[in-house]
Amino acid sequence: MAQNLLTVGEYLAQRLQAINISNIFGVVGDYVLGLMDVLLANELKLIATCNELNAGYAADAHARLHGVSAVCITYNVGGLSLVNAVAGAYAELVPLIVISGAPSTVQQRQNLLLHHTAVDYNLQLEVFEKITVAATRITSAHQAARQIDQVIAACLRQRRPVYIEIPSDLVNQPCPIPATVDSPPNPMIDRQALAEAIEEAVELLENSQRPVILAGVELHRYGIANLLKCLLEQTGYPFATTLLGKSILSEMHPQFIGSYAGALSQDYVRQRVETSDCVLCLGALMSDINLGGYTAQLPEVKLINANSDKVKIKHHFYHPVSLPAFMAGLSNKLQRKNPELLDIKPAKDSLSVSFEVKSTEKLTNARFYQRINRFIWELETASVVIAETGDALIATIDLVLSSDTEYIGQALYTSIGYAVPACLGAAIASPSRRAIALIGDGAFQMTCQELSTIIRNELNPIIFLINNDGYSIERAIHEGSYNDIQPWKYHQLPGIFGYSWSCDVHTEGELEEALDKAKFYQDRLCFIEIHLDKYDCSRGVK
Repeated sequence: MAQNLLTVGEYLAQRLQAINISNIFGVVGDYVLGLMDVLLANELKLIATCNELNAGYAADAHARLHGVSAVCITYNVGGLSLVNAVAGAYAELVPLIVISGAPSTVQQRQNLLLHHTAVDYNLQLEVFEKITVAATRITSAHQAARQIDQVIAACLRQRRPVYIEIPSDLVNQPCPIPATVDSPPNPMIDRQALAEAIEEAVELLENSQRPVILAGVELHRYGIANLLKCLLEQTGYPFATTLLGKSILSEMHPQFIGSYAGALSQDYVRQRVETSDCVLCLGALMSDINLGGYTAQLPEVKLINANSDKVKIKHHFYHPVSLPAFMAGLSNKLQRKNPELLDIKPAKDSLSVSFEVKSTEKLTNARFYQRINRFIWELETASVVIAETGDALIATIDLVLSSDTEYIGQALYTSIGYAVPACLGAAIASPSRRAIALIGDGAFQMTCQELSTIIRNELNPIIFLINNDGYSIERAIHEGSYNDIQPWKYHQLPGIFGYSWSCDVHTEGELEEALDKAKFYQDRLCFIEIHLDKYDCSRGVK
């Protein structure tokens, strides 16, 4: 073969490696077997999950830590099973490359009635067009490289999922290698609009007495948390994060006051943000969960709301405006304010409050999360905290995390069942940090089989299974028999899947013993079943 030719499968493998992808999550199937062989032959590792939905959740969490991830599945029965996870990744700005096998081009031209097909051969492509920023079907090996490059560039630029469909007979066809590789284009910027946005924002902030910064997820997804750090150093302003933006910077930062989510926030955090005379909101998604069920009080008259490509100040819109350029412009022009006049109560001070174990006392929700906050700090290694949708997500708002601890929670899409496979993805992405997952019993029953994959890959997360006899957050919204679930002996499951350690806990003393053993058993999955009362939930849910 000529040096300027690779097969379609080989070219895809090389492009994935070029953007630092070495692991692919997925489930095999006959339409993708040939492509899987090529990917594995090119030193990409398949993390084979128990089903496609879980592969998507795992790849989502992996991308949040690693920057981008890939999932590979078969046609329709695989791809359509994956849809929910990809929709969540789209909603929360997670760069995910979906790769699907498909019937051969000959079979498609003949319009054969094949297994795994439904409606027509465009069904899966059309579905993914709705939940990705770019979707393509390779129809010619000659054009394959350019199509692959364009889709990957869209993923990296817009930080959202993309979709590539490759018919089985094109995988090993030679394709010309383009002289240049498409790279993510620089964002469009209206320089005049940018200058006016900076000028108006600076005037409002300089004239304010109690400004505050509210930082959101886009700062993480676009890799610009360093600009927030510079802005804080320049201005001295206090800052809070949205739940989706939690752990953007170390929560030990002296200007970090806590996570803000309207009425779900701690009293001081809510009061400090909502009584500010100017709120500088950077990269936040104004969703119902981020705003505490829309209980947040952030009047437009005192809000500067900047997102990836636009800025809104009061009733003025500036577009297209780059968020990094806007933040850099503010840092260059704003003056430092006296911290003593800004009413800053660092969130880290809450860790100085002593925690006295009451060994014989029945464990409660509040006491459990207070203890877990300290336990995270006791670990010898850094960690990744994964909070399941439901009460665990709300309860972890008030955790205070160190500089080397990351937080993952689906705070916008909120798909129940996300956390177990997300724990898998996080542990693969960051093996030097121990994953700590907090999962409700109802959510666990949806995706628990990925415990098997965690054990298969010799990972060592600590999973806290919150057993409160059903869907507690749904009970808080509306009680009904549909919130009940079949009780399981959860702590016995890991032993069925393989090498692990597990126990169940009812009292504070038993929790202490379990935490000590989890710290000791660093070479395996540790699974701790926490028994709480049926209606015992977090302060925010109550």
